[in-house]
Amino acid sequence: MSPQQVKDKYDLIIVGAGAAGLSAALGFLRSYDLTGASAYPDVLVISKLQSLRSHTGSAEGGIAASLGNVEKDDWHWHYFDTVKGGDYLVDQDMAEILAREAPATVVQLEHDGVAFSRLDNGKIAQRLFGGHTSNFGEQSVHRTAYAADRIGHQILHSLWQQCVAEDVEFAEEWYVTDLAIERNDGAEATCSGVVVLDTHTGELHELKASNVIIATGGAGRLFHTTSNSWDLTGDGLALAVRAGLKLEDSEFVQFHPTGLAHTGILLSEAARGEGGVLRNSEGEAFMKRYAPEHADLSARDVVTRSIASEVRAGRGVADPLDPDGPKDCVWLDLRSLGRDILESKLPEVYSTIRNYAGIDAATDLVPVKPTAHYTMGGIPINANGEVYDYHDGARHIVTGLYAAGECSCGSVHGANRLGANSLLDACLFGHRSGVAVAHRVMDAASDAPLPDAGTRALDAAYADRKNAIAAILAPTGSAASDNASESNPYALMSALGGLMEKDCAIRCNTESIADAQRVIKTQLAPQAEALTAHSDVAEFNQELTAIMEVRNLITVAQVMLAATAARKESRGSLFRTDCPERDDANFLKHSHVDAQGAVEWEPVTIKDFKPEARTY
Repeated sequence: MSPQQVKDKYDLIIVGAGAAGLSAALGFLRSYDLTGASAYPDVLVISKLQSLRSHTGSAEGGIAASLGNVEKDDWHWHYFDTVKGGDYLVDQDMAEILAREAPATVVQLEHDGVAFSRLDNGKIAQRLFGGHTSNFGEQSVHRTAYAADRIGHQILHSLWQQCVAEDVEFAEEWYVTDLAIERNDGAEATCSGVVVLDTHTGELHELKASNVIIATGGAGRLFHTTSNSWDLTGDGLALAVRAGLKLEDSEFVQFHPTGLAHTGILLSEAARGEGGVLRNSEGEAFMKRYAPEHADLSARDVVTRSIASEVRAGRGVADPLDPDGPKDCVWLDLRSLGRDILESKLPEVYSTIRNYAGIDAATDLVPVKPTAHYTMGGIPINANGEVYDYHDGARHIVTGLYAAGECSCGSVHGANRLGANSLLDACLFGHRSGVAVAHRVMDAASDAPLPDAGTRALDAAYADRKNAIAAILAPTGSAASDNASESNPYALMSALGGLMEKDCAIRCNTESIADAQRVIKTQLAPQAEALTAHSDVAEFNQELTAIMEVRNLITVAQVMLAATAARKESRGSLFRTDCPERDDANFLKHSHVDAQGAVEWEPVTIKDFKPEARTY
């Protein structure tokens, strides 16, 4: 659906219709007191896809919360695991909120219609997941609530249905091209709205808003092999960078250990939570050697590096569909689970393996390799989802601008996200951002109205984007060869993904980082800027959108590489072969990097847990 008409100004625009965006919409509307209100608040949710195609729907394993339905659990343990799993780059005040409010978040999802799997006693079922332990690291604990292995599908559909019941207005298949930040006369920065392209009509809109929540997801398409859908091109991150903001901790990208061979299709961590085991070419369950305490249920960065080590040692296996190809996989052994468990608890995993690899996981080994999965860094936010710009040793709030979900960085994941904490982060902090906006709008209605930030930046962004789209739709000869990468945004995305995978995936060093920076600066970025479409018609022009997407990916890649070059240590998901040790003395702090690659460092908030060595 699309809005009946574009309004003069919105109380709230939400960019993104996944778990974070929908949770924000519900948090806003359920917290907004209509008693005595002169008008119903104007809220618009913009999504470049149909809402129910949002990437949240692909999440399989579960959502973490210390419900204690299977065995004793405590939110303090979840808090500790989140901090330790993030290799102590986690802001502990934020992680405390995540763990403490997790049970209430899951209960609210149940009330909103999420059909969780159940125990015999009727309570929500919970399973084991990597890095989640009892009693501050002693042994694995059943903490992850699940709906077979389709939890994301359940959450997305349930939240969307609740939004429909609340009469939330959606603009689907609209693409936000620019974010406007007003900086008038040296005053604090204020968000004034967004510029958006209606991909159906080709019409460009300038939308004014008192509040904007960015909830656009991650940037997995930076890498060739990724579990992320094609639409996750770092749009929200690029919007922030081009508006003059910085990205926090963008150097940390999680590779999930068990992507199906070379497809990038994710095989949920739930498979190991239910008893699956990783084996090398010799049949050895090798994780016991790398992480004796928790073996296959260690944190994802530990398992991913262990797989990479096995492959480098010559104990990898080839994809059975490409027996003469590289031996860069290991085996996932699910045979001990039996067909009944696979069909009842892991139906998506089981059918995916059968359909895309032609393998019966009940009887045969499954080839897996790490795949780009999650962006830990992003747009800096505080506990209420407010975006801030860090400079001169302090946080400076961008008035009216919020972010939630994978595009944001509240530092709850640090250098490595624990499995099942992503849906929790999106739903919990999405809700908190919506609530914060509701209180801001209500306060303005009861007192003085919200200050008018002016629209000079918004007007300029609209004019610049209109000219940029006109240039893209006016081929000048660079589009003459359909096969040349310099005239094809999809080929250019592939080239960027291959470069990032070669130089920055799992392991990197000064030389590989510099190589990626050089190729992007001298080849890919100029090619992206020179791209023009093969049709001058704006309506339903997918190539027009793709050109803007690849430019966004390149913007994010440049910031990510600058952050990676600046962090001269190994921590969590980032492993530098030339700086192989964690360096708390110099790098127990967050990176903030702008479009020019300039880096500022913010101290990590340490509250309850002092940094110690990680063994799982």
